[in-house]
Amino acid sequence: MRLHLLAHAGTIASRGARFPADEPLDTGGRRTAEALELAAPDHLWCAPSTRCRETAALVLPGRGIDGEAPAGPNPGAWAGRTPADLAADNPTALQAWLSDPDAAPPGGESLATLLARVGEWMDALPRDDKGVGLAVVDPPVIRAAIAHALTGGPDAAWRVDVAPLTLAVLTGGSGRWNLRSLQAEAGSV
Repeated sequence: MRLHLLAHAGTIASRGARFPADEPLDTGGRRTAEALELAAPDHLWCAPSTRCRETAALVLPGRGIDGEAPAGPNPGAWAGRTPADLAADNPTALQAWLSDPDAAPPGGESLATLLARVGEWMDALPRDDKGVGLAVVDPPVIRAAIAHALTGGPDAAWRVDVAPLTLAVLTGGSGRWNLRSLQAEAGSV
């Protein structure tokens, strides 16, 4: 299988380096998503957030969604806040989240849980499917997918920069994945 992972287009939270809530795309995000040209995939999966669903509808208008892709991590009480805000209010909690993969925001999800959830979803995809699957997801899901493919663990997930509309292409399936390409702000592909 060839798995394409597309990060959602820009939102107010992504432009402001904030932990996301379930916000829609902003004007610039809608404009860039509409301009993106992607070949129609054999399978289209989409994360449940508004920003991912809007991106899928703008990038592939009229194409139905075949199933759900992994949701981004739950930021819990940190939704809408910046790391700078958190560093001022509770630097210990922020540092724990940045350094311990099992630490989670209050009411949120840890990096370790996200990595396990994304890896399970990827490994459940059919290995013998020769088609192209596109999943429109949040940037942390792409980081987790790349870390899973490279068996790099939590440290690897922090080392992948994923901007809005970044496209990652993985090949393989069933526990054996390879990173084929990573393209920031995907153009015509």
